[in-house]
Formats: sequence, structure tokens, C-alpha cells
Amino acid sequence: MLRLIGRRLTFAIPMLFIVSFLSFFLVSLSPTDPARVILGPYASQEAVEAKQLELHLDDSIFGQYWRWLQGALHGDLGRSIVGGGDVTTQLNARLGATLSLVLVSLGVVAVLGVGLGIVSAVRGGVIGRTADAISVAGFALPAFWIALLLTSFFSVRLGWFPVAGYSTIDQGVRDWGRSLALPAFAASLAGVAVVSKQTRASMLEALSRDYVRVMEANGFSRRSIVYRHALRNATIPVVTVMGVFTVSLLGSAVVIENLFAYPGIGSLAASAAAQHDLPLIQGAVIYFTLIVIFVGLLLDISYSLIDPRVRVH
Repeated sequence: MLRLIGRRLTFAIPMLFIVSFLSFFLVSLSPTDPARVILGPYASQEAVEAKQLELHLDDSIFGQYWRWLQGALHGDLGRSIVGGGDVTTQLNARLGATLSLVLVSLGVVAVLGVGLGIVSAVRGGVIGRTADAISVAGFALPAFWIALLLTSFFSVRLGWFPVAGYSTIDQGVRDWGRSLALPAFAASLAGVAVVSKQTRASMLEALSRDYVRVMEANGFSRRSIVYRHALRNATIPVVTVMGVFTVSLLGSAVVIENLFAYPGIGSLAASAAAQHDLPLIQGAVIYFTLIVIFVGLLLDISYSLIDPRVRVH
């Protein structure tokens, strides 16, 4: 297990450097002048040029990246152009909310997606077609529209969940769960559709294999065959799909967090983009990359627990 984690981290570190440079390079292509943003539109050209020298904006892109990288390796991602606050501090304050949204959404995808896929594959008939219809609807309906419907019905009309905001788990598990319920469900609906389809296909393939017929002939119960043997063999491609969904989940989190006024990194990144706050955008990209690496590592560990052969290869 430790060797597997070590190998994955060995690949993750170069990827982090590549992503950081590419994002830094793309951000530098923005026509917005950070010095002009800081000083305002009415500042003199001399003041703007002096601010550019102070911020080392006259250096080459490689020189600017090297200076930023030296700070990043020590936990310093620079300071916000608009507010002047420390980027690392602002992102850390919102990291817990984003991680909660991502992990709870993945949990919803795992439970509902796998459950619908198993029901569709095993039961068939009306129940199977109903599960298929639910998964197709989840795939077709946009997340922002689902979010608006959920807010209108469950928050405004019934008052079951808060309209906006986030409660930390320290304030109580119940309030934490209520603040996450609607954002997590809206963000995970497309993932439920994809995972249920993959689960159904994998389960049908697993149930058609020879060992299933042999077990049925030897008197094994249907429940044991489905949940202890077929599901275990069908899980690997399902976990792979969930890993791919994680990346798209971070993109949809930006929209979901803004709709629910959710204080996560996604809403902070959207606000920074609107204000041309380049250091904050760069920091958000790095944090999103770290989240992808972290979730990918959890999925790799899941692989090894499901199929011990992964540890060898």
C-alpha cells in the first residue's frame, strides 16, 4: 500500500509543477495590468510604471514564475491585487467548505449511482426502466437549473434547508448536513447518471460470466452472487468513472457555489476572475489541482482494496 501511494505521489509532483506553470503562463496572457487594477483607472502612467517595477512585472515570464514558485514552495502564494490580503490565508479559509462539497457529492454519486445501476441490471422490467429514466434525466438536466428548482421548492416553499451559506461541522452535524444537502445533490446529479449507466453495464457483463452460472448451479443465493462477487468485479470501471467525474465536479462547483452563495474556493475564484485578481486565480488553480490529486489518491487506494493485483502492478 505504501509503495502504491509513493508511486502515485511521484507522478503527482511533476504534474503539479506543470499545471502551475501552464496556469501561470495563461494568466500572464491576460491583457489586464495588475498595477493598473491596484492603483485604479485614474492613476498616472508614472505611478503605474513604478508599481510594475515594485511587483517585478517587467521581468520575463520565467523570471516571474521562478519568483512565484520560490514563494509557493514556502506556502506563500502572493497577495490579492484587489483586497491586498494573503492568498494562502483566503484559500485556506474556504478549503474546508469546498472539500466538504466535493466529498459529500462523491458520496451521493457512489450511493445513488451504484444503487440505481444495480437495480437496473438485476431487476430489469419496469423498475429497471424507471432507474434508466432517472439516470438519463440526471444527465440531461443542467446543474444550475436543478439548483434553482431545489432552492425554490425545498428552501423557499418548504423551508427544510437554508437558501444559502455554509455551516461548519463544528457548529453541529445537523446544520452542516442541511447546508450541504442541496448544493451536493445539485452538483452530483450528472455524476449519478453516468455512474449508474456504467454500473449497469459492468454488472450485466459480470452477471453473464461463466462463474455466475456455476455458482447458481451450486446453490449460491442470488444476493451473495450479486453483492459479494459480481459487484466486486464490476467496481473497477465504476471507480474509474468516478475519478473522471471528480474533475468535472470542480468545474460545476464554481457554478453551484455561486448559486447557493456557498463560501468555497469556486465562488472565490469566480469573484477573482470578475475583478481580474490574477494572484488569487493562480492560487485557486493550484488548490483545485491539489484536490484532484488528493481524490485521485483516494481512488487509487480504493483500487488496491477492491483488487489486490493493483498493488503488484
